[in-house]
Amino acid sequence: MFTGGQGLNARAFGRLRFVMQAAFDAAAWFVGVFVATYLRYEMDLARVDLGGVLIVASIAALLQVGFGTLAGLYVHRWRYGTFEEVAACLRVVTGITLALTLANISPLLDHSVPISASIIAGFLALSVMSGGRLVWRLLLDRWTRSTGADREPVIIMGAGEGGLQTVTAMIKAGPYHPVAILDDDRRLRNLRIKGVRVRGTRESLDEVVELTGAGTLVIAIPSADGETIRDLAARADRAGLKTLILPSVDELFGGTPGLADIRPLTEADLLGRRELSLDTESVAHYLTNKTVLVTGAGGSIGSELCRQIHRYSPGSLVMLDRDESALQAVQISIEGQGLLDSRDLVICDIRDRKRLKEVFDEHRPDVVFHAAALKHLPLLEMHGEEGWKTNVWGSQNLLELAAKFSVNRFVNVSTDKAADATSVLGHTKRVAEQLTSFTGKHHDGTYLSVRFGNVLGSRGSVLPLFRKQIERGGPVTVTHPDVTRFFMTIPEACELVIQAGTLDAQDGRVLVLDMGEPVKIADLAHRLVAESGEDIEIVYTGLRPGEKMDEVLFSPDEKPMVSGHPLISSVNVPSMSPSEARIADPYRDEADIDLRDPVDVSFLESINIQSAS
Repeated sequence: MFTGGQGLNARAFGRLRFVMQAAFDAAAWFVGVFVATYLRYEMDLARVDLGGVLIVASIAALLQVGFGTLAGLYVHRWRYGTFEEVAACLRVVTGITLALTLANISPLLDHSVPISASIIAGFLALSVMSGGRLVWRLLLDRWTRSTGADREPVIIMGAGEGGLQTVTAMIKAGPYHPVAILDDDRRLRNLRIKGVRVRGTRESLDEVVELTGAGTLVIAIPSADGETIRDLAARADRAGLKTLILPSVDELFGGTPGLADIRPLTEADLLGRRELSLDTESVAHYLTNKTVLVTGAGGSIGSELCRQIHRYSPGSLVMLDRDESALQAVQISIEGQGLLDSRDLVICDIRDRKRLKEVFDEHRPDVVFHAAALKHLPLLEMHGEEGWKTNVWGSQNLLELAAKFSVNRFVNVSTDKAADATSVLGHTKRVAEQLTSFTGKHHDGTYLSVRFGNVLGSRGSVLPLFRKQIERGGPVTVTHPDVTRFFMTIPEACELVIQAGTLDAQDGRVLVLDMGEPVKIADLAHRLVAESGEDIEIVYTGLRPGEKMDEVLFSPDEKPMVSGHPLISSVNVPSMSPSEARIADPYRDEADIDLRDPVDVSFLESINIQSAS
């Protein structure tokens, strides 16, 4: 009953508010008509026809209530005192002024007030309406401004729309109290937003912290790139500030940011935000109602591929992995249950050609995404034969069966380690690219490789390792203070892999994803340590065998070409037949070499195969 009473009171107050608002606007016309007439007669009250003023003002007031209601002024169509509401007032007053002037010169009113007064009255009435709304808005802002000594003083970076919305949200409620705004546009130096002053650029951060005593920096620039975010985070760390960020435009889905949207920095923020512009129509064309096979479906890339492919309603999504627990995890993430009761969940090692043939014979896929691989560089340096068995011969098993079963599209997931390869991992993935190229040139269907760098948060990658080391109290181990790597988020990488499958590229080409600018591993380590708030040592252990200081996306002899997508390049890769791959395999059994395919032994020089150590 109490709640219901509160609801009735709120509705009654709302109705009363709009009645009062309409009465105020009507009264504005009485003021406008009288003052305009009074001024017209040079402030000689004796010459003013008060009866005529009352008649004209009454007509204007009635028109204001009627037209204003139709225009939405008194039905809560806009927030009170906003630009949109004032613009609606302008439209209504303009119409009434025109109608009033025409009526005044007609026999109906017969110049009850001077013609000029009926026109000027509209301007005066609009001024009273707008002024009243402005005063009320200022009072509301003051009354709803949150106060309290326990609120944390924060500095807002960005005086644009994101900064405006952030400051507005903070002054009304929440634990934060905005004390200053920074913006790199020096023209905004004297700007104030809701009473909060722009006090300089990012260069002024230390000075503003000392002046205001702020403990947090909020980056309120939804379009900020990775370089900007990394620089601001580093400055905040040096100033002893906690760093929070407003999500990107894509994350906000066009909504208005609120306090709940402000969150701590993530590694993805440090890489920057890019618009992927996925062509959903072309993706749906080759995935919807098709049988799609994903190898390595339980891995970081494979599982995300499965989740994204599932959105396009394939006829059947066959998820293949040798790890049954990983298959259960991906089933839970897609279906919400992990009963492992579907034939589309396949336990299989891609090294086992006989078992693979059974899978192809049962499911007969139209599209194959090949993400299964051994990927840990140091381990493969020690156990190179295992890398060849999976990354080369497992891939060849898939390629051979894909050709035999007339797969329409085959996408081989590769790595930047294959460009100018210096490691077993790089060499084996390079050979897999070349085998894919060979298959594409000798069989029907489209066969492509997609090459990209490290993915944030993938299983066994550097960031989960850093977090575990921080949880243990350190030290955090980095190979070299200057080592850099390309990074992208798992969803980004998978979206572009799926998009790459739509491109009408020449068979066998390698599509290379735009990875943005390389990032220093040491910077990420410092960021995570700063985020933890602990005093944790960072130790540099030195580059391991096969590792590069800086990764590249293209080999020296590769010339990137446009692909039809702004974030994907295309390069030609020399083909390699299975027989040539047998010769190149440093762990080969001479008796296994199949010489049925023509062998160009000169290719050995071009691929610079690393011998077994």
